Amino acid sequence: MNMMAYILRRFLFMVVLLLMASVVCFLIITLPPGDYLTSYVAQLKSQGQDVGKAEIAALTKRYGLDQALPFQYCKWVRRFVRGDMGRSFRYNRPVKDIISERLAMTILISVVTLIITYVIAIPIGMYSAVRQYSIFDYAFTAFGFAGFSIPNFLFALILMLLAFNTFGVSIGGLISLEYLDKAWTWAKVKDLLAHLPVPLLVIGLSGTAYLVRVMRATMLDEINKPYVQTARAKGLKESGLLIKYPLRVALNPVVSTIGWAFPTIFSGQTITAIVLNLPTIGPVLYMALMEQDMFLASSSVMITTTLTVLGTFVSDLLLAWLDPRIRYT
Repeated sequence: MNMMAYILRRFLFMVVLLLMASVVCFLIITLPPGDYLTSYVAQLKSQGQDVGKAEIAALTKRYGLDQALPFQYCKWVRRFVRGDMGRSFRYNRPVKDIISERLAMTILISVVTLIITYVIAIPIGMYSAVRQYSIFDYAFTAFGFAGFSIPNFLFALILMLLAFNTFGVSIGGLISLEYLDKAWTWAKVKDLLAHLPVPLLVIGLSGTAYLVRVMRATMLDEINKPYVQTARAKGLKESGLLIKYPLRVALNPVVSTIGWAFPTIFSGQTITAIVLNLPTIGPVLYMALMEQDMFLASSSVMITTTLTVLGTFVSDLLLAWLDPRIRYT
């Protein structure tokens, strides 16, 4: 009963947060002076094209910019819930189509990176804590400091420079130019797999290094507590003892970071994606924000916010399952 009440309470909090976030997302895009239509008209005039008042009025009415902000917001939310995210000013295409084109690659890179990060970081952090002050512990600690301190985009630039100067090849992008506009074949899949290691390495470095340090610190805090010493005194095997007791508690901070991982599945590492020329949603979102492409920007930000709130909800449920004491908070 306590678990069901906890789930219901967290779900209601999530709904309220999403409603508040939708208002904030919409206002962030619409409150700054000017919009994409103003910039577009100014660009046309600078190129010598004559844009009359009737044409501007028609474009304004077409995109609903002649209505008050509350009406624009309600219209946007109603369409967003139905899956209609509006039309992009910059691309002159439905926002849903623009996002769908890049969604598969974004999810592929983000999910694979996320899985590799957790699969590598948790065992290494656990081993480093159990073998404290060993040569491996020092090596993993140095890796944690280096990996977490080097920005992903800087690491990407270093790899690109080394690859070009050493081998004379470019490691940017996910697909070679000769396969870019072709249908999916086994040759194109192999080309994609050949390009994947670099973005996976660059994007996963900081996350893996961070989780290794978190896992090591929490395991060190748990393995020296009285309940672990009592379990050892009762004759439990060390491997079974570590997995059954301290590991479960030490996973709490790791599980709590899942909420941060959900939005990256959608948007990816934006700056790193721009540097590596990755066909993900991050660069599109960046350009939409820069050019005030209202519907594309607000929809992307809202999806990212929704995934953040949903990820936090999932983290709360996993934490309540791992540690029953959390259900009472």
